[in-house]
Amino acid sequence: MSDKERAKRLGKVGVLLGGQSGEREISLRSGNGVLGALLARGVNAHPFDPGERSLAELAAEKFDRVFIALHGPYGEDGTMQGVLEQLGIPYTGSGVMASALAMDKVMTKRIWLSKNLPTPRYVELTAASDWNAVVRELGLPLIVKPAHEGSTLGITRVKSADQLPEAYAVAARYDQSVLAEEFIEGMELTCPVLDVDGEPRALPLVRIIAPDANYDYENKYFSGKTQYLCPCGLDEALEKSIQAYTLDAYNMLGCRGWGRADIMLRAADEKPYLLEMNTSPGMTDQSLVPRSARAAGMDYEELCMTILEAATLDRGKSRD
Repeated sequence: MSDKERAKRLGKVGVLLGGQSGEREISLRSGNGVLGALLARGVNAHPFDPGERSLAELAAEKFDRVFIALHGPYGEDGTMQGVLEQLGIPYTGSGVMASALAMDKVMTKRIWLSKNLPTPRYVELTAASDWNAVVRELGLPLIVKPAHEGSTLGITRVKSADQLPEAYAVAARYDQSVLAEEFIEGMELTCPVLDVDGEPRALPLVRIIAPDANYDYENKYFSGKTQYLCPCGLDEALEKSIQAYTLDAYNMLGCRGWGRADIMLRAADEKPYLLEMNTSPGMTDQSLVPRSARAAGMDYEELCMTILEAATLDRGKSRD
């Protein structure tokens, strides 16, 4: 099928970008990248920022499908997916339930642990937590993070029990639900998943090398000092094993369309630990999923088209 035929088949497309979360700036970058790629392929695509426009306006646009380039709460957590279900507009990525589960790091862990998938041990925190007991349970250092945020927002690496109250306070600014997580010393990896012809496929792993092993918001998006290796340099059998874990993790949460798992490979024994599943990953041309797709032979424009063509609804109805 030609690009012109593919574009015509997609109809009028909305690219949802911006939104209301703390990841708004990154979402604008992702969404504008996607919009440019779709326009370059002849798609009748239009930006729509739900952070500045109403849901009534979204309905009035009469989009045939939408590409969700929103990150974090109100866009990646099932909220927008539920709106689109009500409007009957097919959308990219996971459905309502899977989006909500994957956005909740505690629920994600409970599901993975129920099936014996490896993920770091954790403790849910409150302002009244016994900080010494948390350290006894998880050891040091440990990670404190909001349960429903992405882009490393609100995350602190804690090296002593007396740092826990402040780390909790930082995370609590972003979310009422906060967890402490066992720190895994080792290699930081990510594994994208892309549905092709209805089947999820794990793409090549990307290795992340951040300054001082600190992959925070600044080093993720702005410093230019973080290195990304794809191919990642791992033994082929080990990479395939991690890809298999990722597909299991993706399927257990009920994800669809595309996603990206973040993983730590423990240095001591090369055991992988699943950290989280992102159901609306970053999509600037330098983001992790596009890097991995390029290594698999798929350029940025084709990646955007493939994701968009898989847009659907929970009830399985599409407008093809």
